[in-house]
Amino acid sequence: MLNKNIETFLCCDGEYQDADTVLFGAPFDSTTSYRPGTRFGSSAIRRESFGIESYSPYQGKDLEDVRIFDSGDLELCFGDTKLALQQIQKHTAEILRDNKRPFMLGGEHLVTLGAFRAVYEVYPEVSILHFDAHADLRDEYLGAALSHACVIRRCWELAGDEKIYQYGIRSGDRAEFQWGREHVRTHCFDFAGLEQTVCRLKDKPVYFTVDLDVLDPSVFPGTGTPEPGGVSFDELRKAVTMVCSELKVVGCDVNELSPHYDMSGISTAAACKIVREMLLGFSDSTLERV
Repeated sequence: MLNKNIETFLCCDGEYQDADTVLFGAPFDSTTSYRPGTRFGSSAIRRESFGIESYSPYQGKDLEDVRIFDSGDLELCFGDTKLALQQIQKHTAEILRDNKRPFMLGGEHLVTLGAFRAVYEVYPEVSILHFDAHADLRDEYLGAALSHACVIRRCWELAGDEKIYQYGIRSGDRAEFQWGREHVRTHCFDFAGLEQTVCRLKDKPVYFTVDLDVLDPSVFPGTGTPEPGGVSFDELRKAVTMVCSELKVVGCDVNELSPHYDMSGISTAAACKIVREMLLGFSDSTLERV
């Protein structure tokens, strides 16, 4: 008997009822400010994950031993940003209702807002840990309040002051940095101080959002807004492993891969390994049921 061809992230083919973490893709890039293409990121990560091993020599753990369900890519409305965000929010809320951790693969960074809205409804005390090259704190971009350049500002409108911790930031306009000094905790250029933040957020609900352009474009050119001066792959790997293994991450995402800007496939491979390390990091943590 032949079976359906169902493409999942490597080894993430468990049953939904048994899974602790649920992957899904949000292929949306309608507000991209520079080079589009992140709508192809989630499917590329899923497809190319079979080019890496399920075993991580960094952590000594294997995806074969972790319960993960991949629900596939959402079918999002490209012509209506508000509707697309509502669709993401609805899907995230369904996962949360079943006491599971949503893990979203973007897509441009605005997709974070849809997922965070759902998480905030369940965990109103949630903090945000944000890895990125860009501050994403603009109040509007070219007249649009819903833009990937504004996503963390929109999340702040829910979370409030002193709830957002940013790392790797090395780009933004002057107004963003001035506003940010009053409302968020921005750590520029690298992950210095991350251990202290992890200690501060221990046992508190955290939404973890990773914009892959936090990586230096010399190792991750496959993104729509490359920003020189970023962190190395190993620095990012160590940082995401620390966060996922030590904090109560109640929702997360990885976004901003534009695979066709790197035909070598190195950027997609890097994204796959970051997702793998995050998933394996969660195997050390306990997600409290609500």
